Amino acid sequence: MAFTSSRRCALWMASSLVIALAACGGGDENVSQNPRNQPVFPAQDLTLMHINDHHSQLDPFANTVLQIGGVATRVDLGGFARVTSAFKAAPAKANVLKLHAGDAITGSLYYTLFKGEADAAMMNTVCFDAFALGNHEFDDSDAGLKVFLDFLRNGTCKTPVLAANVKPAIGTPLAMSTATDYIKPYTLKKIKGVQVAIIGIDIKGKTTNSSRPLASTVFEDEVVAAQRTIDGLKKEGIRHFVLLTHQGHEADKAMAAQLTDVDAVIGGDSHSLLGDFSDFGLSSSGDYPTQAINKDGKPVCIGQAWEYSKAIGEMRLRFNKLGDVESCTGQVSLLVGSSFQRQDSSGAWVAVDEATRQGIVNNLKGSPLRVTEPDVAAAATLADYSAQVEAKKAELIGQAGEALCLVRVPGESTNRSAGVAGCENANTLARGSDAAQVVAEAFLAGSLRADIAIQNAGGVRIAVPAGPISLNTAFTLLPFTNVLVELPMTGQQVIDVLEDAVSNHLDTAGSDGSHPYAAGLRWNLDMNQPRGARFTNVQGRDRVTGNWAFIDPARTYTVVTNDFIASGRDGYATFGTVFATGSHVNNYLLYTQTFVDHVRRLGTVNRPIPGDYAHQAVITAAGVSLP
Repeated sequence: MAFTSSRRCALWMASSLVIALAACGGGDENVSQNPRNQPVFPAQDLTLMHINDHHSQLDPFANTVLQIGGVATRVDLGGFARVTSAFKAAPAKANVLKLHAGDAITGSLYYTLFKGEADAAMMNTVCFDAFALGNHEFDDSDAGLKVFLDFLRNGTCKTPVLAANVKPAIGTPLAMSTATDYIKPYTLKKIKGVQVAIIGIDIKGKTTNSSRPLASTVFEDEVVAAQRTIDGLKKEGIRHFVLLTHQGHEADKAMAAQLTDVDAVIGGDSHSLLGDFSDFGLSSSGDYPTQAINKDGKPVCIGQAWEYSKAIGEMRLRFNKLGDVESCTGQVSLLVGSSFQRQDSSGAWVAVDEATRQGIVNNLKGSPLRVTEPDVAAAATLADYSAQVEAKKAELIGQAGEALCLVRVPGESTNRSAGVAGCENANTLARGSDAAQVVAEAFLAGSLRADIAIQNAGGVRIAVPAGPISLNTAFTLLPFTNVLVELPMTGQQVIDVLEDAVSNHLDTAGSDGSHPYAAGLRWNLDMNQPRGARFTNVQGRDRVTGNWAFIDPARTYTVVTNDFIASGRDGYATFGTVFATGSHVNNYLLYTQTFVDHVRRLGTVNRPIPGDYAHQAVITAAGVSLP
C-alpha cells in the first residue's frame, strides 16, 4: 500500500541527529508555506513488529484446522516460544521496534496459578521496546497489576509500560511515590539517530466498566490524552509518533482522523485479524496495514495482530525526503509448526508423508502462514511453569459432543472460532455463541431458584472443540474470578437489561463483549432498529415444565448472572440499579466452578436445541437477516 500526500511539511531542526520522519501537520506555518525552506532528508525506513492480546495463552493451539492448498490441514498454531522466535528472526537492524499492544494477562491457568509471573518471563524473552496497558491488566485491580508489572520489571529488559491517559492516584499501588512509578505516557526510541515517540493509550470506558481499577485511578479521554502528549513532545523537537493503543481497530481508525502528526497506530483489544487469509479458510476484519488519513491530511498506517500468541504483525514504513509517510507494507503472519496432519480415506487425521510435508513448507514461504520453530531458550523458560500447569490441565471433567463455537455479536466480521472444526461459519449465524449459551445454561443449573440466566459475551473467552473437556478448558473459557449473583427483576427490567447490553456496543462505542446471551430466555433481535425497539418476541422458559411464554413486564423474575455485570459493569445499567438496592443474593459460587459442575453432571455437553437458543432471529446493524 502506497500513499502520496499533497500537503508536505517539515520542521527545520538545528540538530543533525533529529530528522523529520513524521507527517508534521500543525507545524510552523512559515515553513509549510515556503517549501524551499524545508530540509531534505535521506529516505528512511521503520519496521514495527507487534503482538497484542496474548491473554496468558503461552502454549500453542494444537490441531488447529486451516485450509492449506485447498485441503483441510491440522497445524500447531502459535505459542509464545514461536512469538519469541519470530521476533528474533527479524533482521538485526537498528530500525525495528518491538511492540505489545496490551492484554498480556488473564485467560489461562498460567495466570490463575502464577498471577503474571509466567507472562512476564516470556515477554522478557522478547524484550519489547514498549508495552501498552490493556483493560484486562486491571482485572485484579491496581494491586494485581502491580504484581504483574513487578515481575516484568524484575527481568533484564525493563520494558516501558505505557498509558498516557491512565493516572493512578499518589499513594495507591501503581503510584506509591509518583504518578509514573509504573506507568509512563510515552517512551522515546532512537532509530538511526532519530527520536521516535511511542505513546500508550488504554481504552477508557471498557476498562472502568469491564475491569476493576481503583475508583481513584483516572482514565482520560483517549483522543484528548493522545493529542496533548503529541503536542508536548513536538515542543521538544520530536516529530515522529507511533501510538500503541488498546481500544479496538474501529476506534484506532476513528482516532487517527482526529489527531495531528501521528504516523502509525499499533492496536489491540478487538482481537482483529487483518489481511487476506481467505485462502486459509479465515475471515478478516480489514486490510493490513489499514489506511487512514490524519487531521493534517497526512497518511496513517494502522495494524493489529489477532490474539493469543497466534500471530505477529510486521509493518514496514517508508518515509520520503520531506519526512512524510510514502508507503507502508507488511503482513500479519500466523505462526505454525512444520508438522501437518490431513484426513485419510477413513476420515482419521494422520501425519502427512515427508514429501508432502516439505511441499507444504515450501509453498507457505512468503505467505501469511509462517512456519516457525519455537525458540529454544523461551521454551526452556516456559517449561519452568508448564509442569505445574500440565498437572491441572490433565484433569478431565467431561466431553463436548460437538464444537461449542465462540461468537460475540452474531454477524461479526472476524470468526473468533477460526480453526475449530464445526465452527467454520459460526460468526455468520443468528444463533451466535454456543459457548456463551452453554455457560448461561450452567448458571441456570447452578442456581436453585433462578428463572433466567444472563451472561455477557466477553466473559466467555474460547471456543470448545468437540472432544474431552479438561479443567484447563474450563478455566480458559471462564478465566476471571467472578461469582454468581441472583437478582429480583420485573419482566420490563429484564428487557431493559437486554437493550442496555446491545446499546453499549451499538450506541456508545462500548465493548461488544457486553452482547447478551441467556438461558431460559429467548428473543428476536434487530440491531438495525433504535434502542428500545431492538428486542421483540421476548419469551421465558418455565423451569419446571419447559414451556415458553411471553415475558410479563409486571411479573418479578429471578435472574442469575455473574457479579461483574450484576453490579452494572459492561453497560448493564439496569442490573446496576437493581444491585444497588441491596436486594440481590450473592451465592458465592465461582462461575468457573459452576461450569465445571455442570459439565461433570452432564458428562457430555452438546449445543442447545434450536428452540432454546437466546437468539431466535437476528438482523444485523447493516440490515442483514442472518440464517
